[in-house]
Amino acid sequence: MSRERMDHADAAWLRMDSPTNLMVVNSVLWFDGPVDEEALRAVLADRLVSRFRRFRQRVAEDHGTWWEDDPNFDLTRHIHSVALPAPGRRRELEAFVASYLTVPLDRSRPLWDLYVLDEHDGGTAMLFRMHHCIADGIALTRVLLSLTDDGESYAGVASDTAERSGPHGRLGGLARGALHEAIATVTHPGHLVDLAVTGFRGAQSLTKLLLLPPDGRFWERRTGLDKQVTWSEPIPLDRIKRACHASHATINDVLLAAVAGALRSDRERRGSAVHDMRALVPFNLRPLDQPLPSGLGNEFGLVYLDLPLATASPAGRLEEMSRRMQAIKHSADGAVSYGVLELVGQAPPVIEKAAVDVFAAKGSAVMTNVVGPREPVTLAGSRLRGTMGWVPMSGTIGLGVSIFSYAGDVVIGLSVDRLQVEDAHLLMEDILAELQVLVARGVSTA
Repeated sequence: MSRERMDHADAAWLRMDSPTNLMVVNSVLWFDGPVDEEALRAVLADRLVSRFRRFRQRVAEDHGTWWEDDPNFDLTRHIHSVALPAPGRRRELEAFVASYLTVPLDRSRPLWDLYVLDEHDGGTAMLFRMHHCIADGIALTRVLLSLTDDGESYAGVASDTAERSGPHGRLGGLARGALHEAIATVTHPGHLVDLAVTGFRGAQSLTKLLLLPPDGRFWERRTGLDKQVTWSEPIPLDRIKRACHASHATINDVLLAAVAGALRSDRERRGSAVHDMRALVPFNLRPLDQPLPSGLGNEFGLVYLDLPLATASPAGRLEEMSRRMQAIKHSADGAVSYGVLELVGQAPPVIEKAAVDVFAAKGSAVMTNVVGPREPVTLAGSRLRGTMGWVPMSGTIGLGVSIFSYAGDVVIGLSVDRLQVEDAHLLMEDILAELQVLVARGVSTA
């Protein structure tokens, strides 16, 4: 049986699993109507399993960590048909997704599963689960888009012998158009890698990363098995752009400023001290104008973003958020953290766990933003109405904020540990209220 050694960064993600925080990427998709399961299986066989070998390989740990073909691979074992409890609407779907956040994937098989939920709000919903050691969130988004009926160019899969070759067909423009506004995505990742290795900015970033103190003032640093997820109704992007124009900010700045304001309101409601909160933000290092390798993998770093909760006014928070985001985009922090993760993946398990715990303790939340297609897409003939996904939270982090833009709208998603955030729905109400304030301000100054 042929084997290939797992990259060190991917191995680090594999070994970060804990009973209360699994390193599993969870994505939920919902469709206008029923999805033909036979057609869906054909799509998965052709565009997922055949293209990306990680979805037919399992992990072997024997004098190292390896990928090996699963000799008993059966696609049908990874597709599960499930009926949601009545009435099968949003709350039932949220509860179903939350119930799987602490369910480990079967390590004797390839590390992914798809749950097909019929009769969801008049259509079909799906929950796609994949271990982070297979790929990062940006790569997974491109993989999922490549499954759609018009999504051939989103992945642009490279051959096994030329996995890092140049642009492939229409991939460059299409992928950049779909994903270019992902939070803290860099235009020229290689430039940042050079800075991280040899440049002054890299040295600055490494020093900052190592000396950054824990962010232990925000939550009680415990996690449990009681999780909750929710997401907003679609919000027209045109509304948010009004606030952008008035403040010379980006869409990301506005949305994250709304999150900061909601967290401030949560602190005030609890009677807790208000101070800035540090979030971990994935920073893409994979060129979007190159095809995805069949072996996928992780090519991203993590940067730390201080959310300006201590700033009293919504306008002031937006201004400060914009300033801080600009500073991150011109730093080498993401590339440096990827290099650190590569080194951590080579360390003995005891040292690796200690290092992961140290770096996870430096933040209190994980926040991601991915921009999907600007036009509606279909899968196996059914129109995708919306989607939301959450990257895992390592260590004792208990709050994940995800933002996904699709077909002119944006959806905000929350994944919370109930030991840290009592009610995700209440926090979502606060986010939407803060966003309304920023949008109204943009209208009044337009």
